[in-house]
Amino acid sequence: LRDEDGARRIEWPTTQASTLALPGRDLVVIAGPEPNYRWRKIIGQVVDVLAAAEPELVVLLGAMLSDAPHTRHIPVTATTENPQLAQELELAGSDYEGPTGIVGALAAELEPAGWPTVTVWASVPHYVSEPPNPKATLALLTKLEEILGTPLDSADLFAQAEAWSEQVSELVEENPEIGEYISALEERRDKDTPPPTADSIAAEFERYLRRRDARS
Repeated sequence: LRDEDGARRIEWPTTQASTLALPGRDLVVIAGPEPNYRWRKIIGQVVDVLAAAEPELVVLLGAMLSDAPHTRHIPVTATTENPQLAQELELAGSDYEGPTGIVGALAAELEPAGWPTVTVWASVPHYVSEPPNPKATLALLTKLEEILGTPLDSADLFAQAEAWSEQVSELVEENPEIGEYISALEERRDKDTPPPTADSIAAEFERYLRRRDARS
Protein backbone atom coordinates (compact mmCIF):
# COMPACT_ATOMS: atom_id res chain seq x y z
CA LEU A 1 0.00 0.00 0.00
CA ARG A 2 0.97 3.67 -0.26
CA ASP A 3 0.58 6.05 2.65
CA GLU A 4 -0.62 9.66 2.48
CA ASP A 5 2.85 10.81 1.42
CA GLY A 6 2.95 8.33 -1.45
CA ALA A 7 5.52 6.05 0.16
CA ARG A 8 5.06 2.32 -0.29
CA ARG A 9 4.57 0.15 2.80
CA ILE A 10 3.68 -3.43 3.62
CA GLU A 11 0.47 -4.12 5.52
CA TRP A 12 0.94 -7.37 7.38
CA PRO A 13 -2.17 -9.47 8.12
CA THR A 14 -2.81 -9.68 11.85
CA THR A 15 -5.10 -11.42 14.30
CA GLN A 16 -6.55 -9.10 16.91
CA ALA A 17 -8.43 -9.63 20.17
CA SER A 18 -10.89 -7.09 21.54
CA THR A 19 -13.67 -6.97 24.12
CA LEU A 20 -17.28 -5.89 23.76
CA ALA A 21 -19.66 -5.16 26.60
CA LEU A 22 -23.19 -6.43 25.93
CA PRO A 23 -26.24 -6.48 28.21
CA GLY A 24 -25.76 -9.37 30.59
CA ARG A 25 -22.39 -10.54 29.24
CA ASP A 26 -19.03 -9.49 27.84
CA LEU A 27 -17.62 -10.79 24.58
CA VAL A 28 -13.99 -11.42 23.72
CA VAL A 29 -13.69 -11.24 19.93
CA ILE A 30 -10.67 -12.75 18.17
CA ALA A 31 -10.60 -12.02 14.43
CA GLY A 32 -8.04 -12.51 11.72
CA PRO A 33 -7.29 -14.14 8.36
CA GLU A 34 -6.85 -17.87 7.90
CA PRO A 35 -3.14 -18.54 8.56
CA ASN A 36 -1.10 -20.38 5.95
CA TYR A 37 1.25 -22.09 8.41
CA ARG A 38 2.30 -22.36 12.08
CA TRP A 39 -1.21 -23.33 13.06
CA ARG A 40 -0.12 -24.94 16.31
CA LYS A 41 1.65 -21.78 17.43
CA ILE A 42 -1.37 -19.62 16.56
CA ILE A 43 -3.75 -22.02 18.30
CA GLY A 44 -1.53 -21.86 21.37
CA GLN A 45 -1.71 -18.07 21.34
CA VAL A 46 -5.51 -18.18 21.04
CA VAL A 47 -5.67 -20.61 23.93
CA ASP A 48 -3.54 -18.22 26.02
CA VAL A 49 -6.00 -15.38 25.33
CA LEU A 50 -8.95 -17.58 26.25
CA ALA A 51 -7.23 -18.77 29.42
CA ALA A 52 -6.88 -15.16 30.53
CA ALA A 53 -10.51 -14.37 29.65
CA GLU A 54 -11.97 -17.56 31.22
CA PRO A 55 -14.96 -17.74 28.83
CA GLU A 56 -18.16 -19.60 29.65
CA LEU A 57 -18.67 -20.40 25.97
CA VAL A 58 -16.56 -20.27 22.81
CA VAL A 59 -18.25 -19.73 19.43
CA LEU A 60 -16.15 -20.24 16.31
CA LEU A 61 -17.40 -18.53 13.14
CA GLY A 62 -16.31 -19.47 9.64
CA ALA A 63 -17.38 -19.59 6.01
CA MET A 64 -17.07 -22.22 3.30
CA LEU A 65 -17.69 -22.22 -0.44
CA SER A 66 -20.84 -23.96 -1.63
CA ASP A 67 -23.42 -24.00 -4.43
CA ALA A 68 -25.73 -21.67 -2.50
CA PRO A 69 -27.19 -18.95 -4.79
CA HIS A 70 -26.60 -15.36 -3.70
CA THR A 71 -30.30 -14.56 -4.19
CA ARG A 72 -31.41 -16.79 -1.32
CA HIS A 73 -30.74 -16.87 2.40
CA ILE A 74 -27.21 -17.91 3.30
CA PRO A 75 -27.33 -21.44 4.79
CA VAL A 76 -25.82 -21.57 8.28
CA THR A 77 -24.84 -24.73 10.15
CA ALA A 78 -24.04 -24.90 13.88
CA THR A 79 -22.55 -27.95 15.60
CA THR A 80 -21.10 -28.85 18.96
CA GLU A 81 -19.46 -31.86 20.58
CA ASN A 82 -20.59 -30.75 24.04
CA PRO A 83 -23.59 -32.85 25.21
CA GLN A 84 -25.02 -30.12 27.45
CA LEU A 85 -24.83 -27.46 24.73
CA ALA A 86 -26.26 -29.90 22.21
CA GLN A 87 -29.32 -30.33 24.42
CA GLU A 88 -29.70 -26.66 25.38
CA LEU A 89 -29.27 -25.28 21.86
CA GLU A 90 -30.76 -28.27 20.00
CA LEU A 91 -27.56 -28.81 18.04
CA ALA A 92 -25.94 -31.95 16.69
CA GLY A 93 -22.34 -33.01 16.41
CA SER A 94 -20.48 -32.71 13.12
CA ASP A 95 -20.18 -35.86 11.01
CA TYR A 96 -17.59 -34.28 8.69
CA GLU A 97 -14.35 -36.16 8.10
CA GLY A 98 -11.64 -34.75 5.86
CA PRO A 99 -9.32 -31.75 5.44
CA THR A 100 -9.96 -28.97 7.93
CA GLY A 101 -9.21 -25.28 8.38
CA ILE A 102 -8.08 -23.29 11.38
CA VAL A 103 -11.65 -23.24 12.75
CA GLY A 104 -11.81 -27.03 12.82
CA ALA A 105 -8.33 -27.25 14.33
CA LEU A 106 -9.30 -24.80 17.07
CA ALA A 107 -12.49 -26.69 17.87
CA ALA A 108 -10.51 -29.91 18.24
CA GLU A 109 -8.31 -28.24 20.87
CA LEU A 110 -10.82 -26.14 22.83
CA GLU A 111 -13.51 -28.64 23.80
CA PRO A 112 -11.04 -31.17 25.31
CA ALA A 113 -9.42 -28.25 27.18
CA GLY A 114 -12.70 -27.68 29.05
CA TRP A 115 -14.25 -24.81 27.08
CA PRO A 116 -17.74 -25.54 25.73
CA THR A 117 -17.48 -24.78 22.02
CA VAL A 118 -19.95 -24.23 19.19
CA THR A 119 -18.84 -24.03 15.56
CA VAL A 120 -20.91 -22.00 13.10
CA TRP A 121 -20.41 -22.15 9.32
CA ALA A 122 -21.95 -19.96 6.63
CA SER A 123 -22.17 -21.42 3.11
CA VAL A 124 -21.21 -18.70 0.64
CA PRO A 125 -21.65 -18.83 -3.16
CA HIS A 126 -18.50 -20.24 -4.75
CA TYR A 127 -18.91 -18.02 -7.82
CA VAL A 128 -18.56 -14.85 -5.72
CA SER A 129 -16.13 -15.94 -3.02
CA GLU A 130 -14.08 -12.76 -2.71
CA PRO A 131 -14.63 -11.12 0.70
CA PRO A 132 -16.18 -9.13 2.18
CA ASN A 133 -19.59 -10.76 2.06
CA PRO A 134 -21.96 -8.76 4.30
CA LYS A 135 -24.82 -11.16 3.63
CA ALA A 136 -22.81 -14.06 5.06
CA THR A 137 -21.65 -11.90 7.97
CA LEU A 138 -25.26 -11.02 8.76
CA ALA A 139 -26.26 -14.70 8.63
CA LEU A 140 -23.45 -15.61 11.05
CA LEU A 141 -24.37 -12.84 13.48
CA THR A 142 -28.03 -13.85 13.37
CA LYS A 143 -27.08 -17.37 14.41
CA LEU A 144 -24.74 -15.96 17.04
CA GLU A 145 -27.67 -14.01 18.51
CA GLU A 146 -29.62 -17.26 18.87
CA ILE A 147 -26.73 -19.02 20.56
CA LEU A 148 -25.94 -16.20 22.97
CA GLY A 149 -29.55 -15.18 23.57
CA THR A 150 -28.33 -11.61 23.22
CA PRO A 151 -29.35 -9.06 20.53
CA LEU A 152 -26.54 -7.65 18.40
CA ASP A 153 -26.65 -4.31 16.62
CA SER A 154 -26.32 -5.43 13.01
CA ALA A 155 -28.66 -2.88 11.42
CA ASP A 156 -26.00 -1.51 9.06
CA LEU A 157 -25.40 -4.98 7.68
CA PHE A 158 -28.95 -5.24 6.32
CA ALA A 159 -28.36 -2.39 3.86
CA GLN A 160 -24.88 -3.66 3.03
CA ALA A 161 -26.17 -7.18 2.39
CA GLU A 162 -28.91 -5.88 0.09
CA ALA A 163 -26.45 -3.71 -1.81
CA TRP A 164 -24.06 -6.65 -2.16
CA SER A 165 -26.80 -8.89 -3.57
CA GLU A 166 -27.85 -6.22 -6.05
CA GLN A 167 -24.27 -5.69 -7.18
CA VAL A 168 -23.74 -9.41 -7.75
CA SER A 169 -27.03 -9.65 -9.67
CA GLU A 170 -25.94 -6.79 -11.93
CA LEU A 171 -22.69 -8.59 -12.71
CA VAL A 172 -24.57 -11.83 -13.38
CA GLU A 173 -26.81 -10.09 -15.93
CA GLU A 174 -23.73 -9.44 -18.04
CA ASN A 175 -23.05 -13.18 -18.37
CA PRO A 176 -26.05 -15.26 -19.57
CA GLU A 177 -24.27 -18.57 -18.91
CA ILE A 178 -23.70 -17.74 -15.24
CA GLY A 179 -27.28 -16.49 -15.06
CA GLU A 180 -28.58 -19.87 -16.25
CA TYR A 181 -26.36 -21.66 -13.77
CA ILE A 182 -27.64 -19.53 -10.88
CA SER A 183 -31.24 -20.10 -11.98
CA ALA A 184 -30.59 -23.84 -11.73
CA LEU A 185 -29.15 -23.37 -8.23
CA GLU A 186 -32.20 -21.33 -7.22
CA GLU A 187 -34.56 -24.02 -8.50
CA ARG A 188 -32.67 -26.73 -6.62
CA ARG A 189 -32.53 -24.64 -3.45
CA ASP A 190 -36.26 -23.82 -3.54
CA LYS A 191 -37.08 -27.49 -4.07
CA ASP A 192 -34.97 -28.60 -1.11
CA THR A 193 -36.03 -25.80 1.27
CA PRO A 194 -39.30 -26.34 3.18
CA PRO A 195 -41.68 -23.38 3.46
CA PRO A 196 -41.38 -21.24 6.61
CA THR A 197 -43.38 -22.38 9.60
CA ALA A 198 -45.32 -20.22 12.04
CA ASP A 199 -42.59 -20.81 14.64
CA SER A 200 -39.80 -19.71 12.28
CA ILE A 201 -41.71 -16.58 11.28
CA ALA A 202 -42.33 -15.75 14.94
CA ALA A 203 -38.65 -16.31 15.78
CA GLU A 204 -37.58 -13.98 12.97
CA PHE A 205 -40.00 -11.31 14.21
CA GLU A 206 -38.66 -11.66 17.74
CA ARG A 207 -35.09 -11.16 16.45
CA TYR A 208 -36.24 -8.02 14.67
CA LEU A 209 -37.78 -6.66 17.87
CA ARG A 210 -34.62 -7.43 19.86
CA ARG A 211 -32.45 -5.61 17.33
CA ARG A 212 -34.81 -2.62 17.36
CA ASP A 213 -34.79 -2.48 21.16
CA ALA A 214 -30.98 -2.77 21.23
CA ARG A 215 -30.67 0.30 18.99
CA SER A 216 -33.20 2.39 20.95
